[in-house]
Amino acid sequence: MSLGNGPLDQKQLGEAHLSDRSLLDPPPPGLRARFKPGFDRRALLTIDTEEEFDWSKPFTPSGHKVDHLMRIGKFQEFCEGMGVVPVYLVDWPVVSSDLAKEVFPPLVANGRAEIGVQLHPWVNPPQRETVNARNSYAGNLPPDLEREKFDNLVDAIEQNLGVSPLIYRAGRYGVGSETAAILKGRGIAIDTSVRPHHDYSDDGGPDFTRHPDYPYWTDEQRNLLEIPLTTCYWGMLRKQGAMLQPLIRKFPGLGGALAKTGMLERIPLTPEGTTSEEAIRCIDIALDDGFELLVISLHSPSLVPGHTPYVRCEDDLDALYGWMRAVYGYFSLRGVKPTSVGEIMHQVEV
Repeated sequence: MSLGNGPLDQKQLGEAHLSDRSLLDPPPPGLRARFKPGFDRRALLTIDTEEEFDWSKPFTPSGHKVDHLMRIGKFQEFCEGMGVVPVYLVDWPVVSSDLAKEVFPPLVANGRAEIGVQLHPWVNPPQRETVNARNSYAGNLPPDLEREKFDNLVDAIEQNLGVSPLIYRAGRYGVGSETAAILKGRGIAIDTSVRPHHDYSDDGGPDFTRHPDYPYWTDEQRNLLEIPLTTCYWGMLRKQGAMLQPLIRKFPGLGGALAKTGMLERIPLTPEGTTSEEAIRCIDIALDDGFELLVISLHSPSLVPGHTPYVRCEDDLDALYGWMRAVYGYFSLRGVKPTSVGEIMHQVEV
């Protein structure tokens, strides 16, 4: 078995399952991924490409629109102007829409973009579970149901967009104990669901506070590569960030006070809720710590005002594009080049 060789047969799948480490657990140090000489420092842009819904309301299984996909063309041109190949992680309402069939195949056909998988279980068939907050994390579902939803989604991507995806992100970062085996059983080479320094357990989700920021293998056979979303601790207490997180969660005002005084700040590398100045501090920390691969993330509905808490008006949208210009401009100054899933697969040392 090796990275990116396609779906495993039943014997291989059984062997992989026995050797799987759960994506819920941090890896031992020996599984840190390394890249070939010349890879240097790179940045991957990922877009959670999903339906439009009100984030403040309960989850609903139907009635969602994807009209914002009409703005993908503008965003794509912007990315291409910076030499960036974005990775669109599409979910069921997107891939089953006529807009997706029109927008994405031409981009993928000539290498201008890549397609990955994002599973939102509450809108993905079959819908046999109760729709609620806990079940919005796919890893909480019975493994057979998680697998069936995932297979249906990948089938739709292959049929409607003409591509076999190689990268996955669980919606709401909701991986479970069987997710790694499910991904490998379908030939997925890379997972990017882990969000280090974040804990979603109060809502029934995973706890990533002990997971590293750097890419790592999820098993000794090196069949599935984990590329975490980049999140950095900044400030005088950054080395104690993981230890302080339980206190910050228990006393919500503490995190704001620590950030305001420059003692400790958690900075995700995203234009959604993070300023460009904060992002640059995160980049500096990550590069100083020797990271070879940084991951930027955002949600596709943010490309149209009114669909996410981060972009409520046209000024917010201008600020999002301004953030991208500033961050990629700083990448250029620090010698960080854009990368793609295809390049990562060729440059990671197996």
